[in-house]
This record gives sequence, structure tokens and C-alpha cells, in this order.
Amino acid sequence: MAATRDIVATYGGPAKVVRKLLGQGAHEPRALMFLMLGCLLVFIAQMPRLAREAHLTESDLSMMMGGALMGWIFIAPLALYTIALLSHFIARALGRRQSAYAARLALFWALLASTPLMLLWGLTAGFVGPGIQLDIVGALWFGIFMWFWLGGLWGVGRGAE
Repeated sequence: MAATRDIVATYGGPAKVVRKLLGQGAHEPRALMFLMLGCLLVFIAQMPRLAREAHLTESDLSMMMGGALMGWIFIAPLALYTIALLSHFIARALGRRQSAYAARLALFWALLASTPLMLLWGLTAGFVGPGIQLDIVGALWFGIFMWFWLGGLWGVGRGAE
């Protein structure tokens, strides 16, 4: 099934989709692709906000975009791998049965599946700017991301992998 269909299906139940992805076998390149695509889309979501800030502060947009690119394409994946490993250790300490790959897949998929809301956040930041609207969209994205991540972890932690 296409990733876009899986993203839509994740809004109906993240555990089911993550279990389905795990059922296709443990393929680290696929997990890395989910991570890098998610980070790329989050970087793209930053562009309207960065353009607004550059215009308002009369800063160099290229420098701002370079910093965001460095952060989201090179640094964020390393941080997300670390967070996935920590979540695996915490889940194991709580008695959940899962592999480290399953923990990575749940986190990386949650990031990728929640990027449509991150793109909306970026548009809101670029066109509306700071305010209650941006805060609402950001809180909505964070809530959905956590639901996808924790729901995916819960689904794989039941030994269904």
C-alpha cells in the first residue's frame, strides 16, 4: 500500500498501521526513509515561517534556511534515533516486549504521519504569524504526533510483531 494511504489510515489507528509495517519485515532502510522523508517535510514546513521572519527582521533568508536544513536533515535524525533508543529502554523496563527496530519504526512513522499537520503549522506561522492560531495548530500537531508515537509503541509492545 502507498505511504499516503498508510498515513491516512494512521489517523484511524496508529497501532494497526505500525503492526502492518512491522509485518512487512524489519528493513532498516525503510525506517531510515520514513525518518528522512519526515525530516525533509518538517524542513519544508519551516520555509514560510523563515520567510516571514527574514522579511520582518531584514535577515538573510539563505542563512536561516541553511540553519534549518542543517538542523532537520543532519542533527534531528541523530536526536530521533537517540529518542527511539531511550523509548525502547523505557518500554522494556515497563515490561513491554518489542525490538529496538519496532521502537524506531513507531517514532519515525509518527513523525512522517503527522507531517500534514506540521505543514499546516508552517503555513499558519508564515501567513498568520505568532498568536493563538499558531498555538492551536502546534498543540494539535504535538497531540497527534504523541498519539501516533505512543499508539504505535503500544501496538508493537503487545508482542504482535
